[in-house]
Amino acid sequence: MKAWMITEAKAPLENFELETPEPTGSEVVVETAYCGVCHSDLHFWKGEYNMGGGKVMKLADRGVELPRAPGHEIAGRVVAKGPDASGVEIGDMRVIYPWLGCGDCYYCDNGLDNWCRAPKGIGVVRNGGFGSHVVVPHARYLADPGNVDPALAATYACSGLTIYSSLKKFMPIDPDAPILLIGAGGLGLMAIEMLKAMDHRNIVSVDIDPAKLEIAKKTGATTVIDGSSGDIAEKVAAAVGKVPAALDMVNNDHTARAALDSLDKGGTLVLVGVSGGELNISLATMIFMGWSIHGNLTGTPGDLQAVLELANAGKLAPTPVQLCPADHANQAMMDLKDGKVTGRAVLDWN
Repeated sequence: MKAWMITEAKAPLENFELETPEPTGSEVVVETAYCGVCHSDLHFWKGEYNMGGGKVMKLADRGVELPRAPGHEIAGRVVAKGPDASGVEIGDMRVIYPWLGCGDCYYCDNGLDNWCRAPKGIGVVRNGGFGSHVVVPHARYLADPGNVDPALAATYACSGLTIYSSLKKFMPIDPDAPILLIGAGGLGLMAIEMLKAMDHRNIVSVDIDPAKLEIAKKTGATTVIDGSSGDIAEKVAAAVGKVPAALDMVNNDHTARAALDSLDKGGTLVLVGVSGGELNISLATMIFMGWSIHGNLTGTPGDLQAVLELANAGKLAPTPVQLCPADHANQAMMDLKDGKVTGRAVLDWN
């Protein structure tokens, strides 16, 4: 098999030739057809995470050993399965749920694999879809994309289920109440589409890129706000008043502060991105305003199934996908880093 692998932080990915894996037990081997290129891959490539207060978390702190093939938004065909594997057949096209845990704890046994205290995520601890083949420990982590384009369905394994999981933290809500979305990249556009699928009619999108705001407007945002200068919370208040809910797809010191300051009484802030930093909070204000703040850790296998059901029911319009040959993985990563991707970049292994 072939794999584009991270060998050291911020260095170009290197092309490796590895032995094609042979499955054992309940394992299933999927030959990658498509793999999304996500901002999480970019943070992974940088080798560290901003934890605020001058602290960083290194890859080793997440149990990662290099070299490693990133990529966690994967769709491909089943090409081999172990003697104990059931529920899929050779040739089946499947989307991989990548946020694996240990497979044998309370969380994993109850469909909450993303909460496992011993995470073993594909594209993080395990080799991912920047490789031509991926080993999945059990067929329960494989979802049928149905009639959805597999290149798009692959992105639902991260952006789709993450946004779905985030929205569950405050939906349902008055369909005419303004919901604030900070960031109009792939996650932000996914949030617009998913809110529309949930029949929400008042969507506020903030970004620093006019081109992304234009796409957000065309996609269905009812209000767009330039966040490149001035006080974002003041701009939001002037445009729509206080908001009952906000999703921060960037999540740094500046954006999280703006999102919190935009909340109405009883409002909910969901932190989605991992740009990092700190948020200084008045504890008394939390009480007087009745705010809730949630960190969203991807989503569950059930969330992935729910997103695919929405898409197959025709309720989830496709977000833009930019296909890129798998051998151009380095360029795809740099395009994402430089803000040149509209919607989702997806590696094409075909």
